[in-house]
Amino acid sequence: MRHVVADVRAKGQSIALVPTMGALHEGHLTLIDEAKNVADVVVMSIFVNPLQFAPSEDFARYPRTLDEDAKLASERGVDFLFTPTKEDVYPEHAPVVFVHPGSIGKEWEGAVRPHHFEGVLTIVAKLFNIVMPDVAVFGQKDLQQAAAVKAMVRDLNFPVGILVAPIVRDPDGLAMSSRNRYLSPRDRELGLILSRALFAMRDAFAKGERRASALEATGWRMLERVVGLTPRYLAAVNADTFQRVNNVRHGDAAVGAVRVGETKLIDNIIF
Repeated sequence: MRHVVADVRAKGQSIALVPTMGALHEGHLTLIDEAKNVADVVVMSIFVNPLQFAPSEDFARYPRTLDEDAKLASERGVDFLFTPTKEDVYPEHAPVVFVHPGSIGKEWEGAVRPHHFEGVLTIVAKLFNIVMPDVAVFGQKDLQQAAAVKAMVRDLNFPVGILVAPIVRDPDGLAMSSRNRYLSPRDRELGLILSRALFAMRDAFAKGERRASALEATGWRMLERVVGLTPRYLAAVNADTFQRVNNVRHGDAAVGAVRVGETKLIDNIIF
């Protein structure tokens, strides 16, 4: 990868990185489109990062479809596919130095998944140092992750621009995710309540409601009346700091997570 980077740099070309864990879907592929718009060369990484999974989570069963992913990436215009092994990334031992997310990682996904964002930021920092991109493209669906990465880049002076691409949804409104393939038809129908609750919050905001408590209550009423759905969190937050807000402004976000069966779904909207 370093030889590839040196060759690209020698030609005076710019590099965009699209970091993924594979199991590609249209949401990932639109990140490639965004990357092609801002750089000469697109590198996509595929690595299922063990550091961001808790022992009780789905690391072992996380979908790994490298052959199919390589075909999709190539067809969409990726120039180089970087697919390191665990031994490549973490040779001989687990790392002793991690990147801590600070206050951005304390709540919401950070509370539900302790140490998750340490694992995310550590692997992203490693990928930035290996690929040395001019810009990296992330998806809005993982909005808290994107906020943590932007803060890391700002505070640790990484020379990387961060581009956050909009959520891509299926026709029924469900945000595209590699984990959606775990859902049965009934589970999928239940999972749709999360996006509908967020859309209801957005609609109430559009009609003039600015109190976060009222907007959150609108969403919670929808989540709590559904049997078989376990809400994890739903909140109006500042999209940069991920602190809860009292009065919602344009550019703030509503973030939510639910568990359906064995699968946790996350989603968000920007007001």
